[in-house]
Amino acid sequence: MTASIVVEAVHSDLSEPRQRFVQCASPAGLHRIAYTEWGDPANPRVLLCVHGLTRSGRDFDKLAQAFARDYRVVCPDVVGRGLSDWLADPRYYGVPQYVADMVTLIARLNVETVDWFGTSMGGLIGMALGGLPNTPIRKMLLNDVGPHIEPIALQRIGDYLGRPARFASLDEGVRHAAALASSFGPLTDEEWASINTPLLREREGAWGFRYDPGIATPFTSATDEQNAAGEAFLWRSLASIETPVLVVRGETSDLLSRETVAQMVEKGQAVTSAEVPGAGHAPAFLVADQIAIARGFFLGEGPGGA
Repeated sequence: MTASIVVEAVHSDLSEPRQRFVQCASPAGLHRIAYTEWGDPANPRVLLCVHGLTRSGRDFDKLAQAFARDYRVVCPDVVGRGLSDWLADPRYYGVPQYVADMVTLIARLNVETVDWFGTSMGGLIGMALGGLPNTPIRKMLLNDVGPHIEPIALQRIGDYLGRPARFASLDEGVRHAAALASSFGPLTDEEWASINTPLLREREGAWGFRYDPGIATPFTSATDEQNAAGEAFLWRSLASIETPVLVVRGETSDLLSRETVAQMVEKGQAVTSAEVPGAGHAPAFLVADQIAIARGFFLGEGPGGA
């Protein structure tokens, strides 16, 4: 095979995902993190896409395809979700463990810096990691999340998080997941199927969610004092981030208010913002105009490019 044919073969595979795993540690033992990788595996420019509370890295398939010729795109399943292991002790489901796992993943990727796309929980992890000295994060997009989370959103999440759910068919499970995530925006049936199918698995003749119900343990047991301390920590982290941060808010988000976005811009060192019409929590980034926001921020394309 000639060199030109080899190069052509490599480029033809850029839009195809590769499934990988990395071993991480918690105080309760070892666990594996799954991640999907797109683009040239030798590309030193990495875009790390981290999903929301009960979601998976496959939420980013469309976004990853759009960036695969510019980046090595890596989309992990946070521990307890997707194809990743469940923690032996659910008390460790929280931002400190998730940050530690992402540091291990970045070490596996063998790169010095990454760009970060974090949706909801993925944004909280990004803020915590981005605020640490010598952080590897070069640029960060926070998708509909900030240090302060509106109480109405916490109540909404608490109403379904960790509760048993069994479905007679995959289609029923996909539709149920779509109802829970209806504020993502007006998605087609095909789009809902593409992002929700990876959340489900069949077991004992019924379908259910892949995520560990134990992720609800820290969420439901946290005190008001602990929540206030966590928020204060995230505000300090955000204020210490020197690299560019773009906060994207869904127009009708119940989790991230316009007031919080304004405070983030004011308190951050290099924070800008954008709002997505017709979406709530959180914009799905499946359509061209939303993907263009990300490309403008990370690659400097179009109006507002950095």
